[in-house]
Amino acid sequence: MPEFLRYHFAYYLFIIGFPALLSVIAIPSILYVARVRHLYDDIGHFRKQHDHGIPRLGGIAIFVSFAITALVFSIINESFPISYLLIASIILFAMGLKDDLSGVNSSTKFMVQFIIALILVVFSDIRLTSMYGVFGIYQLPFTISCALSVLVIIMIINAFNLIDGIDGLAAITGIIVNSVFAILFIYIHQYESAVISLILVGSIAGFLKFNIPPAKIFMGDTGSLFIGLISVVMAIKLIELNRFAIDNNPQIYAAPALTVAILIVPIFDTLRVFFIRIISGISPFTADRNHIHHRILRLGYSHLQTTLILAVLNLISIGLVLAFSNLGNFALIAIIFTISMLFNWAITFLIRSKDREDVALRNLFI
Repeated sequence: MPEFLRYHFAYYLFIIGFPALLSVIAIPSILYVARVRHLYDDIGHFRKQHDHGIPRLGGIAIFVSFAITALVFSIINESFPISYLLIASIILFAMGLKDDLSGVNSSTKFMVQFIIALILVVFSDIRLTSMYGVFGIYQLPFTISCALSVLVIIMIINAFNLIDGIDGLAAITGIIVNSVFAILFIYIHQYESAVISLILVGSIAGFLKFNIPPAKIFMGDTGSLFIGLISVVMAIKLIELNRFAIDNNPQIYAAPALTVAILIVPIFDTLRVFFIRIISGISPFTADRNHIHHRILRLGYSHLQTTLILAVLNLISIGLVLAFSNLGNFALIAIIFTISMLFNWAITFLIRSKDREDVALRNLFI
């Protein structure tokens, strides 16, 4: 391996290892405080999958490890407004921590998320400027661009929060998502963005040591909302850096479709449950156990097996887009969602078959 490649590889390993070490060091102290102060998850809630109290403050370690490493090691330049990202992260962290400790009503959550989305879109110009040919739409007016970007940021933040329902799922999804983003940023020589993604990967990896089933700690809203925030910023950056323009020839074609594939697990699950709730005549924000990970658990799979199944679906979607990028964004996004729906229908078929077998067995012994 050439000398410069060895140097870069060692640097990226250090960027992952340093925040991972900080997380590993921090979490035992968090567990101790949670045990002394009796700061445990609400085990009586119907959505919970555990029968004993588990602290949900792991997001503190993820955020603190990320913030320290980003401030110490990231390359500060105008191409990446790290200051605004950290401001938005601190505001979201404060809200998430309050939610984990005492609860926050949904209107307050969305107001805070709306404010941090505006900070990112208006002040740091992290926004989608085009639909890139999806539905035949290209360049967007400024107002519509801002509105769409705010909507996308809020949706992805909450999508990560919604998949944080079983041990390891949000953490492993966050690692896959940001590892792929980092590789793509390195490929197009956007090293500052790659470093930010890798710092988050390391922060989550240290936490994951304590979250792999059986979990000793949960990340809580503090962690899942923060991972969603960084992930959506990276997604928008990747898309915008690879848009077609007079002065820009993209190095990654079909970047919007690739980004959807990278984020397909939280995106598809969120859109699916919201659609089902709306057509059922209930609020889309009503909590239930109809998420895709809950449905896979009903088939008898463990938390780890369920997480790995969804990770494989994620990687397959990414691989398909990379293999067939010449098909264009609209076709690729349609293919990704078709695969996801077929996957969901297969789960539905297996659940119904299992339920029929259970009924037949019960009747046999009556």
